[in-house]
Amino acid sequence: MQRLRLKADGRIVELRDGQEFPLVPSDPIAMPVPMVSVSDVRGLRQRASLTQIEFAARLGVPVETIRNWEQGKRMPRGPARALLAVLAHAPDTVFKALDGHIAG
Repeated sequence: MQRLRLKADGRIVELRDGQEFPLVPSDPIAMPVPMVSVSDVRGLRQRASLTQIEFAARLGVPVETIRNWEQGKRMPRGPARALLAVLAHAPDTVFKALDGHIAG
């Protein structure tokens, strides 16, 4: 079983023998986590073919959070922003890593 970890800077690393190995080598300083826009959140959800309720459950956040992001009432910050940035590049990897790890 592959063990993955989401780093605060948005990178996903694989854990093997107590060490971290980047899934996609990158320089976190050269690649800052971008701001996520309203259309980005909606687009990510739609690309995954999920309703707001399903998307919220998969990410482990309240559906109100997804609604607020999509309506522009709030913007994702910190770890949520990093998670969405990674989700934009590797949705299957993110959902696979989260499956079974989110209390529902």
